[in-house]
Amino acid sequence: MKKYKSIQSYWSNFDANTSNKSPKTSTSSTPLIDQEIEDINHESADRENLSNIERAYEVEVVPHDPGLRVPISSYPLKDQDEIRRKFVALGPCQPRSHNFPKKEQHGSLRRFSSKWFDKYDWLEYSVEKDAAFCFICYLFKDKTSKVGGDAFVNKGFSRWQKPEVFVMHIGGNGSAHNQAKEKYELFKNQKTSIMEFWNRQSSEVRKLYKSRLTHSLRCLRFLLRQGLAFRGHDESESSENKGNFRELLAWLAENNDEVEKVVFKNAPGNNQMTRGGIQKELINSCAKETIKIIIEEVKDDFFGILADESSDASGKEQLALCLRYVDQKGRLNERFLGIVHVEDTTAVSLKSAIQSLLMEHSLSMSKIRGQGYDGASNMRGEIHGLKTLIMNDTPSAYYIHCFAHQLQLTLVAVAKDNFDCAWLFEQLGYLLSVIGVSCKRKEMIRVIQAQKVAEALDLGEIESGKGLNQELSLVRPGDTRWGSHYRTILNVISLYPTIMEVLIKIGKNASNKEDRAKAQVWLGSFESFDFVFMAHLMLYIFGYTDQLSNALQQKDQDIVNAMTLVSLIKEQLQNLRNDCWEDFLNKVTSFCMKCDIEVPDMDGYYVPHGRSKRCFRKVKNIHRFRVEMFLSVIDLQLQEFNNRFDEVNMELLICMASLNPVNSFAAFDKQRILRLAEFYPNEFTTLDRMKLDFQLQAYIHDLRNDVRFQQVMDLGSLSIMLVETNKHKTYTEVYLLLKLVLILPVATASVERVFSAMSFVKSKLRNSMGDQLLNDSLVTFIEKDIFRHVSDESVLRRFQDMKTRRINF
Repeated sequence: MKKYKSIQSYWSNFDANTSNKSPKTSTSSTPLIDQEIEDINHESADRENLSNIERAYEVEVVPHDPGLRVPISSYPLKDQDEIRRKFVALGPCQPRSHNFPKKEQHGSLRRFSSKWFDKYDWLEYSVEKDAAFCFICYLFKDKTSKVGGDAFVNKGFSRWQKPEVFVMHIGGNGSAHNQAKEKYELFKNQKTSIMEFWNRQSSEVRKLYKSRLTHSLRCLRFLLRQGLAFRGHDESESSENKGNFRELLAWLAENNDEVEKVVFKNAPGNNQMTRGGIQKELINSCAKETIKIIIEEVKDDFFGILADESSDASGKEQLALCLRYVDQKGRLNERFLGIVHVEDTTAVSLKSAIQSLLMEHSLSMSKIRGQGYDGASNMRGEIHGLKTLIMNDTPSAYYIHCFAHQLQLTLVAVAKDNFDCAWLFEQLGYLLSVIGVSCKRKEMIRVIQAQKVAEALDLGEIESGKGLNQELSLVRPGDTRWGSHYRTILNVISLYPTIMEVLIKIGKNASNKEDRAKAQVWLGSFESFDFVFMAHLMLYIFGYTDQLSNALQQKDQDIVNAMTLVSLIKEQLQNLRNDCWEDFLNKVTSFCMKCDIEVPDMDGYYVPHGRSKRCFRKVKNIHRFRVEMFLSVIDLQLQEFNNRFDEVNMELLICMASLNPVNSFAAFDKQRILRLAEFYPNEFTTLDRMKLDFQLQAYIHDLRNDVRFQQVMDLGSLSIMLVETNKHKTYTEVYLLLKLVLILPVATASVERVFSAMSFVKSKLRNSMGDQLLNDSLVTFIEKDIFRHVSDESVLRRFQDMKTRRINF
């Protein structure tokens, strides 16, 4: 017996069978009404019965059931519209007519008998053609079959004097008509189809399927939040390590009987829900649900972008994109949107990648109101740079050079342009190459330092407690993160006596002649006053800038506060230059005396330690250390701050400072704020600026007298407080201007964190990870705080909707 899998199979067979064979029918046709036809005796030729038939044709029929004598309601609900559409377009429908079907031939009246309807339920009659059709064969007859009479399908049957042809059309058990009827019955009874078989499975099977899928999802969620790998090198049954996912699911099954009942051996062999394809689809669903929450926070509001490019473990160039926006609660957020593989890093390619990523998430380029990149030429170029290309389309998308990157450039300039600073870092490099590389010498530092700490505790020189006297180590500083130089110098000064003792031991050890000679040379520089003096000076400078560097790593840092921090650092450096020479010199001298280092007489002439006198001018020590070293380094640092942070002097940022709420809005300047609104002509028309003018007077008076705003210290807190007090609805223009200011990015720390996460997620052992899987893993790993709020139900629903599943729930 031939069975069809689904309704699609029936219709595909039906379309092929009826193409080029369907009788033409009128689109305005209506069916015969069963009940009315049954009451009429067609065999009577008198005019009364003929009038009844004519009245029967005048009966208004429900327009949604055209062309079918068999009631539509007898078919499955989901297929009724499809049957109507197919049959109206192709079927032998009965047109509305007042003429009873009759035809004179050889002097005798021929006509269709209504009794045939009762005897043959498959009959349909076309008044227009004066012919009968087989409804069942018309829909379900096999086009390859030539048995059963094509007249009932193609031209129609009209030889009324030979009703025995109806019986011949039906035929035996294997006739074409009976085969079509079998398909027809299967079609009416959808419960017999394969698709329905899967859809009507018991609730217990669906429950087990959902439970199995949920447990797989929860294991993946744990691995995604931790940034761990999913697959194993060998996942066969004989493998001792089947990968993190299978091992975690197996551990869960071992410790939970409910899980064990539905996974692995207790699950159907073709429905384990553990293969790699299922994992990727679940991970993709998790990432999309996470991004969905972020997009809902942005909605149709303005936002800023932060972008940077870097290569991954497989050598592919990746572009990371973060959004900076103010959510509905007034909170400033920086969120990771996605990562895109780019073939090259030209400005045009980067813009195209950014545009495609924004369009993928239904975000418009016209809503960008801030750009933040590093100082690469392809990013900040004035003619062909990325920031210029975007500003050509969106003039109000103002670019801010990353403050953290500019801070790094100032420190690099000082370290390389000043001779004494360069000498210091060169000596540190030599020191770390001897001590910091060897594990044996690192252990020597640990042992000696532990002894010194124990002695100091016995003498009461230091205190014990949680977080105190932690083990210190010497780590080579990174070339691109000068904050690591601060920690290196801090540890060198803290471990100075220990390091000196280790160098002395190496210098006396005859077993390693090469390192022995190097240690003796470097020990001379290490125990000189010049080294200690420069190390303390750079410790001061890096200590001041480290505060700014840490502040710039915050996601909610606003640009006005960053400008304030830059000004504060400059004031501290200026104060160190003008007023702190004596205190600084005393501190260095005290340290040298404690470590038995010779302190030169400041009134004597300078003698370089371990270096030729020919390379230095003959000056007194006070001039050498105060002017050529102390003042020179600080002045160079201040000069670099002024040159690098030139954005601070921009009119745009100066106007922004007028919104600063510190000290009861002491910096408030109405004219500057109105000038700030002119930088955004699309958001503030002439009429809007007039509204802003009126709002500002009431705004400043209201907030200065409101005790809830007295403790507000930055723009981010001001935005949140405005929303909490519902004043953002009263001062709409002021709040919009405040959001535009907050959107301007301060630093690209969020993007840098993306690349740190990328090196963790896509490591050398996972360098074959695809771009889509990498993006999905990074979204859930970086935005794990949002991912935690994504429900299992929403992920499973998206997973089920990805494509047709064998089991639905």
